[in-house]
Amino acid sequence: MKVLVTGGAGYIGAAVVEELLSCGHEVVVFDNFSQGHLKAVPREACCVHGDLRDLEAIDRAFSANPGIDGVMHFAGNTLVGESMERPELYLRDNLQTGINVMAASVRHDVGRFILSSTANLFQHAKRMPIPADEAPEPGSPYGESKLMLERALAWYERLHGLRFAALRYFNAAGATERVGEHHLPETHIIPLVLGVALGKTAHFTIFGDDYPTSDGTCVRDYVHIVDLARAHILSLGALDKGSRTYNLGNGRGFSNLEVVEVAREVTHRPIPVVVGPRRRGDPAELVASAQAIRDELGWQPSKTSLQEIVGSAWEWTRRHPHGY
Repeated sequence: MKVLVTGGAGYIGAAVVEELLSCGHEVVVFDNFSQGHLKAVPREACCVHGDLRDLEAIDRAFSANPGIDGVMHFAGNTLVGESMERPELYLRDNLQTGINVMAASVRHDVGRFILSSTANLFQHAKRMPIPADEAPEPGSPYGESKLMLERALAWYERLHGLRFAALRYFNAAGATERVGEHHLPETHIIPLVLGVALGKTAHFTIFGDDYPTSDGTCVRDYVHIVDLARAHILSLGALDKGSRTYNLGNGRGFSNLEVVEVAREVTHRPIPVVVGPRRRGDPAELVASAQAIRDELGWQPSKTSLQEIVGSAWEWTRRHPHGY
């Protein structure tokens, strides 16, 4: 199968590209490299430098690579905090670029579409762990933009037969030998904590220690990028049997303080912590129930311990202390 991967030079996109290639698929990466890294893209992938706001550039990518069977859409703005300050980047740009890719998929007779969605759809979940049929209640314009894209895909399926999978990841984490986290700015907890271990910063800031959790800090479900990548490939293969929506996580939550403690164990280095104020849009707990994809597709995470996830990130970070 030939797959177009938008945002394939980013953290999760590059891991999925790596897994697609290892499974024998052909890959076309479409990225503007505003956040992604060319070095993250394997040489075996065809790489197209373009912007999803440019309809002609998208059409050229399809026309120059005939036979594309599916699209995986990772590109977009992804910072919850930024979305609370600049909602237009999310409610306008994420929606516009996503619909541009959907429309191009229809124009070029591509019938399979995988959307990178988010756990930020669930600000006040009534069930924990959160199942895929939980009613969405986005916690930020970022989450709202993903929900809008999910709804747009439902219309594209209804009107044009574009089958889709909306994959709502909880906290993507860890690294492969080639792919690790290098964001500017960095906002994810594990690379920030490991940056302290490397001496890049003096301390790690925890945003709030008065949440209704066991130690007062936020609780999150961490899922390794290799397991996420495999879920994408399973979902792509299942679309002939219809569209689907899945939550992706390990089903177990770890608090911010637990992540810091595991990082201390893995790195054997002190990691000072200071407590700052809460951030807007941060729910106390987000833990996924991935039972639907387990039951329907047989997905089984292989890297479930926090020690293994943080350990893989530490190995990549030590080899790439300045990123790519």
